[in-house]
Amino acid sequence: MIAAVLLGPIVAVRLTRYLDNKKEIRERKLWVFKTLMATRAYTLSPNHVEALNRIDLEFDPDRRDEKQVLDAWKGYLDLLGDKSLSPEQWNVKRVDLLVELLFHMGHALDYDFDKTQIKNGTYSPIAHGRIEEQQEQIRQGVIDLMQGKRVLPMFLTNIPTPPTDTK
Repeated sequence: MIAAVLLGPIVAVRLTRYLDNKKEIRERKLWVFKTLMATRAYTLSPNHVEALNRIDLEFDPDRRDEKQVLDAWKGYLDLLGDKSLSPEQWNVKRVDLLVELLFHMGHALDYDFDKTQIKNGTYSPIAHGRIEEQQEQIRQGVIDLMQGKRVLPMFLTNIPTPPTDTK
C-alpha cells in the first residue's frame, strides 16, 4: 500500500510524459506530411523545401513503414540533383517520385490516399503560375541589368527650351 502511494504519482507523471512525447513526434510527422501535401503544386515554396528537409529528422528508419518513406525521399532527393535528364523527362519523373513519397508518408501516418488522388487532387490557379513566371523574368532582368548584360532605355521628353532674348 505504501509503495502504491509513493510510486503512483511517479508512474502517472512518467506515463503522461511518454504519451505527450509520442503525440509530439506524431504531430511533427503530420506537419511534414500536411505541408508537403498542401504545397505539392508549389515545390519551390519555402515551406515545401523545409518540410522535405525535415523528413530525415522526423521519420524513423527502424520502423518498416517509415523506412519506406525515407527510401522514397532518397530517390526523390537523388533526382532533384540530377542534371542528366531533359527538363521534360526530369519533371515527369519528379512528379512521380514526389507522389511515391507522399503515398508512403500517408500510409505511414494512417491516411488512405491513392497515388492518383495525390497526383491529381490539387488546385493550382493558372494565375499563380503566371505570377511565378513574371517574378522570375523580373529577377532575371534585374540581374542582367546589374551585370551589364542589359541596358535601361531612357527617353527625354518635355525638355524645356531656353527663353529667347527679345530685346
